[in-house]
Amino acid sequence: MTRRIRFNAFDMNCVAHQSPGLWRHPDDQSHRYKELGYWTELAKLLEQGRFDGIFIADVLGTYDVYGGTDIAALRQGAQIPVADPLLLVSAMAAVTEHLGFGITTGTGFEHPFPFARRLSTLDHLTNGRIGWNVVTGYLPSAARNFGADDQLDHDERYNQADEYLEVLYKLWEGSWEDDAVVRDATAGVYVDPAKVHHIGHQGKHFTVPGIHLSEPSPQRTPVIYQAGASTRGVRFAAENAEAIFIAAPSKRLLAQTVSRIRGSLREAGRDPYSARIYALATIITDATDEAAQRKHEEYLSYASIEGGLVFMSGWMGIDLSGYDLDDPIGQVESNAIQSAVAAFQEFDDDGREWTVRDIGRWAGIGGMGPVFVGSGATVADRLQEWVEDTDLDGFNLAYAITPGSFEDVVRHVVPVLTERGAYATDYVPGTLRNALFEAGDRLPDEHRGARYRIGAPGSTALPDEVSRPGAQVATPSA
Repeated sequence: MTRRIRFNAFDMNCVAHQSPGLWRHPDDQSHRYKELGYWTELAKLLEQGRFDGIFIADVLGTYDVYGGTDIAALRQGAQIPVADPLLLVSAMAAVTEHLGFGITTGTGFEHPFPFARRLSTLDHLTNGRIGWNVVTGYLPSAARNFGADDQLDHDERYNQADEYLEVLYKLWEGSWEDDAVVRDATAGVYVDPAKVHHIGHQGKHFTVPGIHLSEPSPQRTPVIYQAGASTRGVRFAAENAEAIFIAAPSKRLLAQTVSRIRGSLREAGRDPYSARIYALATIITDATDEAAQRKHEEYLSYASIEGGLVFMSGWMGIDLSGYDLDDPIGQVESNAIQSAVAAFQEFDDDGREWTVRDIGRWAGIGGMGPVFVGSGATVADRLQEWVEDTDLDGFNLAYAITPGSFEDVVRHVVPVLTERGAYATDYVPGTLRNALFEAGDRLPDEHRGARYRIGAPGSTALPDEVSRPGAQVATPSA
């Protein structure tokens, strides 16, 4: 049986997202990120291509590891300037019917109480098409701008995120009963107070005694996305995520990561396929292999080596500015970068030793993911091969130029995959969660968030007699 391939579009409310320097290409329109028209046109294009959704990344700091300053990031437009992703959703939802929206926000920079209302609002306005990419943060510059000397330690950031999710699950799943809104004009009652419950949360990081401010939205809890690759990050994903984004430059490493995630889902008491796994990739395609190769070479001529090194320094926490571009990578003292480059070299057949310049050139298009170049048929062959060999569900597609890269995928790749029976011919109606799993709008019973439902087995939702202000509350740990 031919395995289905799923696509997400990977974008950011900025200029140089994953391909620094390509903003200089005459066909690139990323400078229009400030215009609603750019986003509504892109949303309609992606829905025409039957993408699962658009996943919008975000950062709250600058890439200032390279050279110890943000000067190079600013010069290259490397994810700076960057604008808020949440404010784009309503406009895109208004011009589409099925496209999902995965929005990135960090757990370390906003209290969960107002954030819960913001996501519920978007879930209402999109008729249940909203997802949330949970990030704990990785840029020290962001932490400094919020008044801290640095971020919390890696694992402690996830411990805080665990409690952040606990608060949100209590608000989304355990505060309002489904039939709390009665709209009884005769009795003059809009909401039945007995069916709305204070959550009484008191934890290490957050105290939230009250009720959720929004009535239940179509999904209640938005679809949870996550992209952590560490051991702690994978465990967090296994307990919470329904869509998981990973990035690996080689098929071998990708297969290992997918296998680890599927196993972690099983260990968390969930079906190993209860989360869709998407891999970062960039597609450069055209009518023929030769035309696609020419396009790739043209794009490479615009790619910025400095911009690539700005990103690589930020992603790995290593200042690459102190090395000559032609220094062999063996002179860079870092296990992290050695392992990454070893993975990159799996695409090389000449056995040469990579230099710092090679790292920057590699990151110049597509970031940490592979770049597939060829006709629609050639690219489809590669995508199907990678899905079959790695157990992936699909790809989180970055762009070289926008919207041109997405237009090319819709024009050249989607029809080939569809003809082969490897791509959806139509959307599954309903919410984003139902479109992804065809199992309804709400969290499945085995998901961590389901335990916070009112009346669920082992529920931590509070009974009426202890849910009101002033009551003595003891909430079981999640």
